[in-house]
Amino acid sequence: MAGQIPDLNAKVRAGTGKGAARQARRDGDVPGIVYGGGIDPQSINIPFNYLLTTLRKGRFMSTLFNLKVEGQDDVRVICRGVQRDVVKDLPIHIDLMRLKRTSRVNLFIPVEFINGDTCPGIKKGGVLTVVRNEVEMDVLAGDIPDHLTVDLANAQMGDVIHISDVTLPEGAKPVIDRNFVIANISAPRGLLASTDDDEATDAA
Repeated sequence: MAGQIPDLNAKVRAGTGKGAARQARRDGDVPGIVYGGGIDPQSINIPFNYLLTTLRKGRFMSTLFNLKVEGQDDVRVICRGVQRDVVKDLPIHIDLMRLKRTSRVNLFIPVEFINGDTCPGIKKGGVLTVVRNEVEMDVLAGDIPDHLTVDLANAQMGDVIHISDVTLPEGAKPVIDRNFVIANISAPRGLLASTDDDEATDAA
């Protein structure tokens, strides 16, 4: 289970319709709607500066949030749309969808490398090059893994580690439908240059 699901703070918006939304913007908020989960939609406001900061952190559309509204139980949500001002490109409305524990969602899961200190390839001077430090996964909202683990205990110099080499958490699967590269252990540049020089000498 993911250790920390980021909070998204909001407040209930009094009134509905365009008039209430315009008033929210005048008050420095971004109006939004929360729907799904088998209950009625709810109108909310999120402070503009707070939302803009959160958006600029990236991955907003693929991040699971813990929506906190004063006086209500926290609920897990994911963003399904951000409307922006066509001139200023700033958020003017947000759509959030409630998720049940059994809902499936695409999220970026960080990759953790272990046993690098005993990795044969690294001990021989190889360099670990990380191609993906996170992988977009299709996971259950109620069972989100903290990370994907890549064990380097038996990795040799020249090895290429693909997603198929990683033991995935139960119920999780990559969004990309191909055997993509996670990392590789390459020879240091000095060794490569030395090998090239040796080959050139042999050829001569």
